[in-house]
Amino acid sequence: MSLPVEAGQALQRFEQARGWEQRARLLMQWGEHLAPLDEAEKVDANRVHGCESQVWLVAGQQDGQWHFKAASDARLLRGLLALLLVRVQGLDSAALAQLDLRAWFTQLGLERQLSPSRSNGLHAVLQRMAQLASGA
Repeated sequence: MSLPVEAGQALQRFEQARGWEQRARLLMQWGEHLAPLDEAEKVDANRVHGCESQVWLVAGQQDGQWHFKAASDARLLRGLLALLLVRVQGLDSAALAQLDLRAWFTQLGLERQLSPSRSNGLHAVLQRMAQLASGA
């Protein structure tokens, strides 16, 4: 499965990072790239349950391709969400369902920094994406 352009750029940047400190700084920078959600989008219907932090996910489909927006109250999680979004933007429902989240974060060199609760939270976001995609 080929990577979307932005995901390829993210992978390149993270591969060049030396050590966790540089990756953590990159992670925070990626989090700043998340498009902000309107307050009207931060409603319970868009909330992802299963995350310790508050996470909202908004999805839309155009020409069979999925486009997502997400927000979180946790800074590190915003970075992880931004990296998840660059990986899934523009995928169709079948490709989204097949995405190996752990492999993506392993490629980025971030798998060791995913605590069980963060990992569970990201999987909850991915499951929510798959639910939205299968319900469309």
